[in-house]
Amino acid sequence: MVQSTVELRNVAGTEAAVGWAGGHTVVVDRPEGKAGGMGLGFNGGQLLALAIGGCYCNDLRYVAHDLGVEISEISVSVELELEGAPLVVTNVVLSVRCTTLDGSDAKILMDRAWSVCTVANSLNRGVSTMLKVV
Repeated sequence: MVQSTVELRNVAGTEAAVGWAGGHTVVVDRPEGKAGGMGLGFNGGQLLALAIGGCYCNDLRYVAHDLGVEISEISVSVELELEGAPLVVTNVVLSVRCTTLDGSDAKILMDRAWSVCTVANSLNRGVSTMLKVV
């Protein structure tokens, strides 16, 4: 089993949080004026969209590397639809453009990357989550 852990802590003087994994950080906040938010960072929905799109971009690179294909350009747009109370994501659409350096058809890369995309597969399978108060 592979395990990944991130940490988050509040940012003094704000109502935002900073999260990190290894040497990488991200600021999490609400939009300015919403529940004390100052617009200092991404909100949860944006982070989820970035996780899905970022994972897919990485998997495009993994697949291309495995097949010995060089990618010249990747463009991914992730659209989340949210509904209800509590607000939940009800649909996610990735719009993807990928071109190869040699001009070959990149569809096989895009399809294979989608089939192994960790975040998308986790969401599609209904990953279990739980809260543990410490």
